[in-house]
Amino acid sequence: MGTTNRTDETGLQVRRIVISGYYGFRNSGDEAVLKSILFALEEEGAKQGLRIVPIVLTVDPAWTTEMYGVEAVHRMKLGEIVRAIRSSDGLISGGGSLLQDATGVKSIPYYTGVMKLAQLLGKPTFAYAQGIGPVNRRWMDRLIRGVMRRSAYVSVRDAESAALLGRIGVPRDRINVVPDPVMALPLPAAATPPHVRAAEETAAAAAAGEAAAVGTPAQPVIGVSLRHWRKDSADLARAADALGALARSRAVRLRFLPFHTPSDAEASRWVIERLGDLGGASVAEIAEACDDPQQMLLEVSRCDALFGMRLHALIYAANQSVPMVGLSYDPKIDQFLNRLGLTPVGTTEALDSAAFVASISKLLDDPAAWLAKHQAAIAQLKQEARGPAKQIASILR
Repeated sequence: MGTTNRTDETGLQVRRIVISGYYGFRNSGDEAVLKSILFALEEEGAKQGLRIVPIVLTVDPAWTTEMYGVEAVHRMKLGEIVRAIRSSDGLISGGGSLLQDATGVKSIPYYTGVMKLAQLLGKPTFAYAQGIGPVNRRWMDRLIRGVMRRSAYVSVRDAESAALLGRIGVPRDRINVVPDPVMALPLPAAATPPHVRAAEETAAAAAAGEAAAVGTPAQPVIGVSLRHWRKDSADLARAADALGALARSRAVRLRFLPFHTPSDAEASRWVIERLGDLGGASVAEIAEACDDPQQMLLEVSRCDALFGMRLHALIYAANQSVPMVGLSYDPKIDQFLNRLGLTPVGTTEALDSAAFVASISKLLDDPAAWLAKHQAAIAQLKQEARGPAKQIASILR
């Protein structure tokens, strides 16, 4: 690798690793991916006697450095990227949906180009829990195939991504299917999830010989994560109608969670305006946007159920064992839900309000049944989410 003979003041071997992804754009899901990777590399590296020093390629190096305390260089400045890679022991590409052309023609050439550059500079490359596809332009297959075949480690976040890589010529025995890294993201250090805090308070009251307080519970909190997708906003209109039907059928607090600002906040305001008067028993509100992924994870942990369109809203809910229903706008939603044994409640083309109300009501009325059915799958995903960091640290060592 050329740069492996370094140790820190404690005697740990030091490995510098460049991380390439959709970072610095204030997208909570992608920032959560980065933070999860950083946590995992630090912990798994330490277990193997390494201190892994990340260098993040980002659109906003100053913000990324302030947010995560890491070295950062601009993702579009070739000279800085070359210097960072030359000084490193390897490059991680991922996670997230980087290798797809649904959002534009530039993503695949950019991310494979960064991987190819590292390979030309003699550095090992690692694909970290990538979501591959859709790839609609066949000429891009060779770009993906070339860098994946030459990578030291390849992991994808679902079986469909693995199948796509296999179809374009990447040997299937080299492809690892792993969970999204955000499944292992911890809550902020000082935070206690509400259900844990409630259990602790109940236990303390019982130990003191006191009766637990009995009364009308607060309105259950329904986390709502929506985004713009259809140009005519018909999908958001259907979501508003379904949420309105729920809010008029029972008292709930609809708490909209903007994962990508400002666009998600705009979508949320549009839906709230369409909801109109909920009759007083229910309320709708927008959570304050926050850049720190762990703070958004804490927001999700405080929900009694979640209605999610954003993939990472659903992953946050699974991370915190919050019962969920998903609205599919992309195959990645279906793929993640499938790993939990779930199917979407609707799509951007169709959402039945009555079915939606029935689904959410079932979660609110018997959350224990949902957890009993899905907790084993959640636990397995959380356990497996650190696999890529463990493998990468082993290769770097």
